[in-house]
Amino acid sequence: MKGWFAIPLWRRVLGGLALGLLLGLVWPQAAPAVAVLGDLFVRAIRMLVAPIVLVTIAAGITQLADPGRLGRIGGRTALLFAATTLVAVGVGIATALLVRPGIGAGVGGATPQALGTIATPYAQLVGIVPLNIVEALAKGDMLALIFVAILTGCGTVLAGEAGAPFARLLQSLSAVLLRIVTLVMEATPFGVFALIANAVASGGAAVFVHIGWLALAVLIGSLVQLVVVHAALVRLVARLPVRPFYAKIVDALVVAFSTASSSATLPVAMRIAGERLGIARPVHSTVLPLGASIGKDGTAMYVGLLATFALQAFGVPLTPAVLVTVWLTGALAAFGTAPVPSASLFMLAAVLSAVGVSAEATALVVGFVLPFDRLLDMTRTLPSASANLGVALTVARIEGALDHDVYLERRR
Repeated sequence: MKGWFAIPLWRRVLGGLALGLLLGLVWPQAAPAVAVLGDLFVRAIRMLVAPIVLVTIAAGITQLADPGRLGRIGGRTALLFAATTLVAVGVGIATALLVRPGIGAGVGGATPQALGTIATPYAQLVGIVPLNIVEALAKGDMLALIFVAILTGCGTVLAGEAGAPFARLLQSLSAVLLRIVTLVMEATPFGVFALIANAVASGGAAVFVHIGWLALAVLIGSLVQLVVVHAALVRLVARLPVRPFYAKIVDALVVAFSTASSSATLPVAMRIAGERLGIARPVHSTVLPLGASIGKDGTAMYVGLLATFALQAFGVPLTPAVLVTVWLTGALAAFGTAPVPSASLFMLAAVLSAVGVSAEATALVVGFVLPFDRLLDMTRTLPSASANLGVALTVARIEGALDHDVYLERRR
């Protein structure tokens, strides 16, 4: 056991990923036998997401104790995520124009998939204020929980001395939750092993044969956003060296890849932000939960790419007006997408309808992509996880809430 724990977690996780890939390819019949490990791991992470969002944002606000500073942090966070999201949609569109994955795609032979009910902007706006806090917590409604957490934190600060005991309780709960995260993360290698094995066993290498050009475009777009755009954010905006950032977020990227959920990555991102990147708790406990809801770089890139793919497949002329419409509506759709696997597919209707594509035609695209979407979703979740930590690092740097010694310290 000592030898096991002496190995850095990220190495154990990568080992589990490699073994899962090997099992899924060589002995796919055995993959269902280990599926329970992956399911338990994902459930444990998702169990922690809602309470972490509620408690850590409220605790972070009580530590700020300055409403003006809270407004600055929130404003800068929203502005940075809006910028990276707009760039991500542009990267997706540009990648699709370069690779041209939709040319000749057999979308017409796909089985249409129901899109479900698309929430209107009014419904999304009103839904931010929950009718029942317990119900919002049970459903994991991120925007509603963020609203409640902000109110709770502000109310605690404004209560002054009377609110001090509750502030200490929130900070204690936050510390306990993050310690639980540390315990759950020790199971990451086993969870990743099972998740990758089942994903490869169910889709196999055929995934990249049948839908290879789209998979290649997703990979290129994700790498550009992850390696180029976020490196520019860290180097040019935060004015920090890039290498420590990427070296220290490997665990979060592996969890994002294996779970295909930016929300499920939140617990490990919180741990990395404080322990490895040196971001002060008041900042990372405020920025990261916000990012789990509005930081959707991977989704934005994919929505832009998939919309362009669909237009290519249907032979729609890609005029500048059409591309600008896809760019703007794609960014808005990405902000409203739930941080769960495959959710971006069902926001496609909002983008394509803006350029005249019918719901029936969009359903064909969803039906064509959905059987292969798990592995594509795993890839495009990486930029979302990187964006969340990159924005948190940048905000901390601007606010003077970054421990440079911790950030520059070499990982063992």
